[in-house]
Order: sequence, then C-alpha cells, then structure tokens
Amino acid sequence: MTAATTYRNPINIQNIGDPFILKASDGKYYCYPTSAGDEGFKAWSSDDLVEWQEEGFVYEKSKNERAWGYKQFWAPEVVEFESKYYMYYTACSLEKDSLRIGVAVSESPTGPFEDVYDRPMFDFGYAAIDAHVMIEPDGRAFMYYSRDCSENVVGTCRESHIYGVELNADLLSVRGEGKLLLKPDQEWELKSGNEFRWNEGPFVIKRGGLYYLMYSANCFAHRDYAVGYATSDRPLGPFEKYAHNPIMYADSPDVSGPGHHSVTESPDGTELFIVYHTHTDPTAGGGNRQVCLDRMSFREDGSIEVQGPTLSDQPVPSRDGRRSHT
Repeated sequence: MTAATTYRNPINIQNIGDPFILKASDGKYYCYPTSAGDEGFKAWSSDDLVEWQEEGFVYEKSKNERAWGYKQFWAPEVVEFESKYYMYYTACSLEKDSLRIGVAVSESPTGPFEDVYDRPMFDFGYAAIDAHVMIEPDGRAFMYYSRDCSENVVGTCRESHIYGVELNADLLSVRGEGKLLLKPDQEWELKSGNEFRWNEGPFVIKRGGLYYLMYSANCFAHRDYAVGYATSDRPLGPFEKYAHNPIMYADSPDVSGPGHHSVTESPDGTELFIVYHTHTDPTAGGGNRQVCLDRMSFREDGSIEVQGPTLSDQPVPSRDGRRSHT
C-alpha cells in the first residue's frame, strides 16, 4: 500500500479543543486535547502527525483517588521527563469553585495519569488555566499559564493575562509567585469588545537565545480567535509583542477561530508544525472544534511565519529529510 503524500485540514480528531502534541521518546505522537467534558481527558496517537487513533481515557476523574477537580477539565499538556509523563491540566476546584491547575503523573503516555496531590498544584488566590511547561537545556523549568478572566477584573472589563513562574526540579511545585508577562493591549486583541478580553493558551519556543511566547487572543468561541507572540531574552521577561501580530487568524470565510495551539516537529525533525483548533462549523463558531496543523518557520529576521490556516492539500510532514510535494 502506497503511503499518502498529502493531507488536508482538519485531521481526524474531532469534537475537541486546545490540542497539545507530545512527540514522545517511543517515536510516536500523542495529542492531548480538551476532550471529555467533566470526566477528564482522552488522547490520540499517531506515527506521522496525519492519521490518528483514539487511545481512550488517559485521565479519568472517577478513577483518581486524589481527584480535586469536579468540572471544566481543560487544556491538558504532557511533559516527558526522566522516563515519566507529567500532565498539567485545568479543572474547577470543588473546594473553592474556582479554576486551578493540577498535575498528574503516569509511567506511560497513554496513562493512566494519577493526581500527585489531592489539591491543585499551587494556589495564588486567583483562577488559573492553560498550563504550559518549558524545560531549559540546563534543567531549569518554567510554567506559563493564564490568569483567567472569570476572576480578574480590570476597570470595567474582565481580562485574561499570561503569567510565568519557575518550577522546582521535581516539576511538581513552584518557586515563588507568578509573574505577569502579557495582557491584551494590541488592537487585534480587543475585537471581543469591552466586557471580556483574553491573552491565553501560552506556548514557548526558545531559538537563538530568544524566548518566543506564543498565545491566543479574543474569545475562543468567536471567529476572531487568533495567534500572536512576544519575545524576550529571559524566560520570565520582560516580553515585547511582535508588531505585526496576529501571525495566524481566520483569513477566509471557511475558517473560524484558529487558536490555542502547540508546536511540534515532523517525524525527521526537519520541519516545525503549529497544531491548533478551528470551529467545526465556521458560520456558527462556538465550542465544537477540530484539530488542524500547518507548517511554521522563522524568517531571516527571526520573526515567525505560519503557512496557514490551510484547507487545500498539503505535503505530509517529512519523514526522511525530504519533503513530499503535491
């Protein structure tokens, strides 16, 4: 059977949101999205980034003795570290009825993930969502997250702001308080109106001594949900937003709400891909979403370029150092 040479968005992961892709040491990809309502998280696996197989529940609230969250299980991300897998996720705390970030650990990328604590990973006294962890070559680790607009009132507006905090070496606890890094202040980020504004879904790439803090802005349910980035020479800033944001947005009537992304490599490591969700029905928007992926690269001046969102046939991710062409 001849392997396909092209793929087309969306890929075969539907009815999800906030897709995170782990390229694991076993050579496979694992997608961990918002996927199972108030019950936990499911995952999908792939050999090539294009064809995906559902793995079922990898974190299930009812089977976790230390489960502290009771609803709104959102945006899981998984880090492979010292032969274990660490899942950072959002849930609503039963104790405080407020969104917090938890951590669960597994011996396998397909779980089961077990909560480390019977409480959130940390509590800074405000709602926190969308955890993302970056580990430096020297072993230092940093978590980026969003202070959620549900409890963050700025003047007459509710705003989501992106924060960062250093983690301890065990990746299970934080060092100090979170530091404010980004808040919605560019013109494109204000399309959701004057009642709610968002900077959320952080994802960090380090390249050439610069930290690229990518994020999404505007309401996830609206067409104007889109991706931008900011840069700094330090992991906790100060960060300066790219002047020509957004770098990915709904540029045709057939695409709505591209955002809350992650970044991964092709199987041979020669290409970068941005993996994101869009609305299943671009005319309706809302919470029914699907997974898409497109190539991402850096221009000569160091700025990020996204070759998408695409709806046409694209060459499959490179497996042997040579791109396939349509």
